[in-house]
Amino acid sequence: MSFNLKAIAERAGVSLSTVSNVVNGYRPVGEHTRQRVQRAIDELGYSPNLSARHLRRGRTGLIALAIPELNNPYFAELAEIAIREAAGLGYTLVMENTAADREAELLLLDGSQRRIIDGLIFSPVRIDRDDVLSRTADSPLVLIGEGVYDVPHDHIAIDNVAAGHAAIQHLVSIGRRRIAFIGAAPGADRQSAHLRMRGYTEALAAAGLPLRPQLVARTDEFSRLDGRRAMRDLLALAEPPDAVFGYNDLVAIGALRALTEAGRRVPQDVAVVGIDDIEEGRFSSPTLTTIAPDKAEIGRLAVRRLVARIEGREVDAPLTVQTPFRLIRRESTGSWQPPTQAGSTRPSRQ
Repeated sequence: MSFNLKAIAERAGVSLSTVSNVVNGYRPVGEHTRQRVQRAIDELGYSPNLSARHLRRGRTGLIALAIPELNNPYFAELAEIAIREAAGLGYTLVMENTAADREAELLLLDGSQRRIIDGLIFSPVRIDRDDVLSRTADSPLVLIGEGVYDVPHDHIAIDNVAAGHAAIQHLVSIGRRRIAFIGAAPGADRQSAHLRMRGYTEALAAAGLPLRPQLVARTDEFSRLDGRRAMRDLLALAEPPDAVFGYNDLVAIGALRALTEAGRRVPQDVAVVGIDDIEEGRFSSPTLTTIAPDKAEIGRLAVRRLVARIEGREVDAPLTVQTPFRLIRRESTGSWQPPTQAGSTRPSRQ
């Protein structure tokens, strides 16, 4: 049974405008008053018509999350977080799969759905800074991931150089000296593969280890199959690696498979580290040591920043926010150890 706002105001003993402010979140209301209104809402079983509310404000109540791979567990886990956060704020989140295709990314960026969605959370792969700067759509945009920098939009990501450095530092700390990197890729120097590669090379230099080009494996994509193929090639070298850092967990899991097929022991013969902390890595055999981004913080913050801008509550300059990450040591680099914090949230004005 549905009751109107007047009935709620009478039950709570407050004005109709106070109820409206609580229900619509227009302005701050004292906590005690807010609780009284919420109790009345719960007792009367009131359910607001979110669609009508959004339409009255000239919005649809829909926001989009555009990702390059629906079948990548990292994005699936991130999407689940974002969907829950959006629902809690009264919005419906819809998914867009760009398949890492430049034309698909440009269509989304230019607002082909501007009449349908109120704002976009976007993890681009193929577009660059100039593409974003030439965007004509006026709906709010929040970027996640590492493909674009220095643009007038909120951008949320981990520090990929620091993440790569932390992975190599860990491998060095357990005595590894011939450390390979799987996932080098062509493209703009600000793509995450290049940033993680930079962390790899800087950590090797800091440890006094040479950069061996033969231990840097290029991949077309960042899948399990790519990791498996690259690991097989590395094992065929006259001096194969004693450790591997995978661009992501999927690449690292593919490398684990190749090592098992070749009869190599992990971590005794070859230690392996990935990035992403996907659930699959917690159940692989052996379990996978990983650099774990704070996916919950990335998803929540992206949705909150977008909704705040949609509703006109964010008037400050766009932020670049580096969210935390941590090293989680599992069986692929030795016995399990408690996770250690290795990154921090660092917002900065663009």
